[in-house]
Amino acid sequence: QVQLVESGGGSVQAGGSLRLSCAASGSDYSLYYMGWFRQASGKEREGVATIDSAGNTFYADSVKGQFTLSRDNGKNILYLQMNSLKPEDTAMYYCATGFKYGGSMWRQNWRERGNWIFWGQGTQVTVSS
Repeated sequence: QVQLVESGGGSVQAGGSLRLSCAASGSDYSLYYMGWFRQASGKEREGVATIDSAGNTFYADSVKGQFTLSRDNGKNILYLQMNSLKPEDTAMYYCATGFKYGGSMWRQNWRERGNWIFWGQGTQVTVSS
């Protein structure tokens, strides 16, 4: 059974930084692909960034150059460093793993929430202007 526990959310002013963490338990196979999603109030959940166990990453255009995704495979922890935060980054942030497909499917379709099996409970990020 895979469990994901997010932490690190909070309230910051615009321009500030936060680092989210996602502690994962499960088989190496289940954790091969991991990702962060976010869901603002009244909006659909959207993919923010994803990483494979080799460290290859993909980002949503809206966060490129602003967010950095990394992982510690030895500790099974996923990190999301968020800099220069804006009010529009306000959302619940979710960790995900267990991508249903692999390879090219992951590169092309990681943003679709339905392609991920396991989810954490989320951590709230609030950015004030």
